[in-house]
Amino acid sequence: MAGLDLKIGSLFKKKDRTAREAREPRGPAAVVQPMHRDSARKLKDKGSLPRFHSMASDQASGWAPDRFASMRAKLRLAFTPSQPVADRRMFAGREDVLKTVIRAIEDQRLHAVLYGERGIGKTSLLHMLSQAAQEARYIVVYTSCGANTTFDEIFRAAAADIPLLFHSGFAPTTSEAEKGATLADLLPPGPVSPHKFGDLCSKLTGTRVLIILDEFDRCESGAFRRDVAELIKNLSDRLGRVQLVLAGVAADLTELVEHIPSIRRNIFALRVPKLADAEVLQIVANGEREAGLTFDPAASTQVVAVALGSPYIANLLCHHAGHFALDQGRSTVLPRDVSDAVDRAVMEFQGRIGKPVQARIRQMFERGESEVLALAARAALSADGPFGAAELQAANGIDAKRAQHVLQELTNERLLLQQDDSEAGLRYEFAEEGLPTFLWISWAKENVRTEPGPARVANR
Repeated sequence: MAGLDLKIGSLFKKKDRTAREAREPRGPAAVVQPMHRDSARKLKDKGSLPRFHSMASDQASGWAPDRFASMRAKLRLAFTPSQPVADRRMFAGREDVLKTVIRAIEDQRLHAVLYGERGIGKTSLLHMLSQAAQEARYIVVYTSCGANTTFDEIFRAAAADIPLLFHSGFAPTTSEAEKGATLADLLPPGPVSPHKFGDLCSKLTGTRVLIILDEFDRCESGAFRRDVAELIKNLSDRLGRVQLVLAGVAADLTELVEHIPSIRRNIFALRVPKLADAEVLQIVANGEREAGLTFDPAASTQVVAVALGSPYIANLLCHHAGHFALDQGRSTVLPRDVSDAVDRAVMEFQGRIGKPVQARIRQMFERGESEVLALAARAALSADGPFGAAELQAANGIDAKRAQHVLQELTNERLLLQQDDSEAGLRYEFAEEGLPTFLWISWAKENVRTEPGPARVANR
């Protein structure tokens, strides 16, 4: 693990020398000489400062000749780590997952719950599901939940998207339907209840409605979750033509939806899995096609190994690596570009970690215990969430005694939080969300194979 010591240790190294020199008094010999007039003028020249490559209209800026301007613009659309995939051409893998969800909705008339860790691709999957449903003439209502989301707010807005002409009590030629009225016009002025909304939906005919609630985990109200569970039961019992799709960050189904026993038979639940190696390579291939770049086979292998099945990490590395290659005047992405992309990713993740946690990590590195961190980080990412001793052993090829030592040490350092699961036994998760990714990619940079072929990571 010497590579990890060097990599992350340098990130935490304090830059004291510059600050000390700035504080030292200057003697006569240290007097700054007047700057040459031409040099000063050059520094003031705005043209020498970094500029945006594109205008707000997404057209090339024209500040300076750039033969890769068009390729840069396409690269930004090809790899979007900070945004979900909305273009079918860029959707990689997950075809079987999408097919399974569609069949559950269409053939079994179930409500769907998608859950998993952040960055695993749930929102991208929901966008593909929305497009498929709209093609089938479903009315699709898509909304993202917030901390203070209320049942009335969400479902009153959903009712406003359903035309009244699909209500069995109103003929298409009635004045209300012709004026563009919606189901919201039939709701009472007070808060909407699950029973009232379900009753309204039971009278729909001639269409089907899919209400998608993304980021369901963000809502802090237990009452909201209970009302949604009650609505699912109501819609199922009354054969309503409205189905719900919920998605959120969770380790299991019960974390996301309350009162599960009463609606379990009405729900299709799916933990969104990690990408297979071939699916990560499909992300790379999609970007090559759309941006006109070429990834060296060794660079592609390096992306697969470091991404560890995460579409977010894969897109992040490809995005940065592509720009590094273009900055060097190349349209071919080499392994060193991926290494530079990993450096950039490490810097980004470090900025998201609290200072107290950084201090504890720095102390462990100084004691030569970086391998302990790397082993746990790999297990957390492989398990895609909370993990136990068994996952730690399997992910790293270590024995039970070594696994228990890792868990105990990181728990003592308050870097791992212990969870007591009555069914799965003791489980652990990192104290901060981005910490395992930060530690993993820092280690993987120095330890992955870059030869073409199946991705492998060395165990040390």
